[in-house]
Amino acid sequence: MPKKNYYLESVLDLNASNVWGIDAQELLELWQKDIKEEGFSASEDKVLNIIRLAFEVYHFDPKDDREVLRYNNGDYVILPGVDKHKGAVAIRKKEIRRITDLSYENIKHVTAFELLKLIEGNFGGGWDSISLAIKDIIESAFDISTTTLPASRIHAKGGTLERKVADGYEVLEIPKGSWVEAIFAKKREPMEKLRFVPEQEYDEDGNRRIPDEEVDEDTETEEEEDVTNDETFYDSYTPEADIKDVDEEMADE
Repeated sequence: MPKKNYYLESVLDLNASNVWGIDAQELLELWQKDIKEEGFSASEDKVLNIIRLAFEVYHFDPKDDREVLRYNNGDYVILPGVDKHKGAVAIRKKEIRRITDLSYENIKHVTAFELLKLIEGNFGGGWDSISLAIKDIIESAFDISTTTLPASRIHAKGGTLERKVADGYEVLEIPKGSWVEAIFAKKREPMEKLRFVPEQEYDEDGNRRIPDEEVDEDTETEEEEDVTNDETFYDSYTPEADIKDVDEEMADE
């Protein structure tokens, strides 16, 4: 049987986002490999803190028959402890039972069907009954749309529900008297993160690029100069009364 390839090579690669994407058995296999590495004991507590985000974690004494019976019931996976004084560690994946259990980390690992089941269990109030904070979490990973129609029209041929289902949406129908609210959900495609690359200070010819702010200031200065040299400046100038020539003044005397 070929060896299974994990997207994680070590439990040291775990973080708040990817810990939800690994199951307990896969984690055990990675743990058993890493525990043999020198210096792993120094990272054990840090790794367990990350595991706790997505798993229930319990320390127990493997020599205590009662505790062994409690955790060896098939619900838990046992991780051998590095520190023998702390005993062994029992883990099991946390269940997302309520819509309020959703987070920006685990929403990425929920299917559209599972999401709509959570919404259905939210007191049957529909999309508007969900808080804005939870809506924001949901919409970070799903395309959501809703429509409310009379029960007699909700399944009309060629209608919104039929078109949405054909487009890959899961649908939840919530009766509201003689009307039905339909909530459509489809997983968003993962978006590639864009990396900001600052513009180089100098162009290919070695000339310094002029920031837009400097260009605007130069333009404004030129405009001010044009206003000053405009002929309309002189047109608006009111000359003083004509001044007589000195000879004319003496002749008048």
